[in-house]
Amino acid sequence: MIGIAALWIVVLLFAGGVALDRVLTAAITRNFDDGLRYSLTAMVSSAEIGPDGEVLFNRPLADQRFLEPASGLYYQVSGEGHDDWRSRSLWDRALRTEPGHRDAGDHIYDSAQFPGEPLRILERTIELPGSRTRWTFIVAQTRDGLNEQISVLRGTLVKSFAILGLGLIAMAALQVWYGLRPLRHIRLAIARMREGKQSRVTEPLPRDVQPLVDELNALLAHNEQQADEARTHAGNLAHALKTPLTVVMNAATAQAPDLAQTVIRETATMRRQMDHHLARARALGRRGAAQSRADVTASLDAVERAVSRLYPDVRIDSQALPGAAVRVERQDLDEMLGNLIENAAKYGGGSVFVTVESAGPMIAVVVEDDGAGIPEEDRVRIFDRGVRLDSGKPGTGLGLSIVRDVAEIYGGTVSLSESEDLGGALVRLELPGA
Repeated sequence: MIGIAALWIVVLLFAGGVALDRVLTAAITRNFDDGLRYSLTAMVSSAEIGPDGEVLFNRPLADQRFLEPASGLYYQVSGEGHDDWRSRSLWDRALRTEPGHRDAGDHIYDSAQFPGEPLRILERTIELPGSRTRWTFIVAQTRDGLNEQISVLRGTLVKSFAILGLGLIAMAALQVWYGLRPLRHIRLAIARMREGKQSRVTEPLPRDVQPLVDELNALLAHNEQQADEARTHAGNLAHALKTPLTVVMNAATAQAPDLAQTVIRETATMRRQMDHHLARARALGRRGAAQSRADVTASLDAVERAVSRLYPDVRIDSQALPGAAVRVERQDLDEMLGNLIENAAKYGGGSVFVTVESAGPMIAVVVEDDGAGIPEEDRVRIFDRGVRLDSGKPGTGLGLSIVRDVAEIYGGTVSLSESEDLGGALVRLELPGA
């Protein structure tokens, strides 16, 4: 940032300096030319034709430098067929003119005809009364004074713009250093967090940077929450597996005659526990994705086709809100809907109706069946792991438990009630809309 600012400052000051130099140099040169034009006008206004046809001045010119040899200010009047009339300051030198060259107006130019003495020359060709000769009036002055003024001007410009540029670069560097200071504070705070000296960025910072700090602290809190949940699930899984493993170990050590049945039973228990915790772990791992988005209609259609193949005698109808989407990973949404619709098909009387509707910022999925329903006193404990009200049908008792846990991970809810239309169970799943 400092380098880019310095580059632009140098480029702009250089361009501005060149433009200002041209303007001021032109003004100084124009003022210098005005002095030559004044002298030439004085020559023309005092010129007249003498008795022998030569040009004379009826009054002496005011500038005494015309009388001092090599003074740097010269004049000359030239006419075809006549001798040049030169100022005393030219002494034994003459100003060159081009034969046949005529200027209707003032002709001003630089010349190097005198070695070591650059000249600024002004010419004008006129006809004087009483003469048919076209006379060329010439005034020349050395450029030393003009060049010195331009040199002083350019030196002043270079020094002024250099000081200005250094000042601007210093201000830009100070502004960048001061503006990025909050980021250095954040970097130091992160280093202290890595060293375990603090857990959050708590220093007061400018409001332009505070949203970044808030997001950073939110990310840290989210990571801590995920780490705590991961430790909790690891502990829960270890505890859940400990009892079945102990039973199998004791049966094997005692060489129990029903060892095979014990292993099969406890292995099934361990598998249910692992399925439950793995479902939660997958949901937790995907919850942090800001891009999580699933189309409810597409997920519902896929689940309906799968359940219809498992239960071909069950009729599944649905009424979905067009364009409904939830902030949930598609795989987790499929798993929740699959558990709910499969339970309705399994325990219902042959009819399942699914409704998708808007509930403020949430999207509600209502699954109804025409089965026996769930008693009100069992509507809370049915969500516990392994609880089954009908043990005569295959299952693990983890479906509703997984739905509840995954929904809560995404900020949703699930509840049970009685269906007024079909008379069976009604499960209402609400998830954040996307």
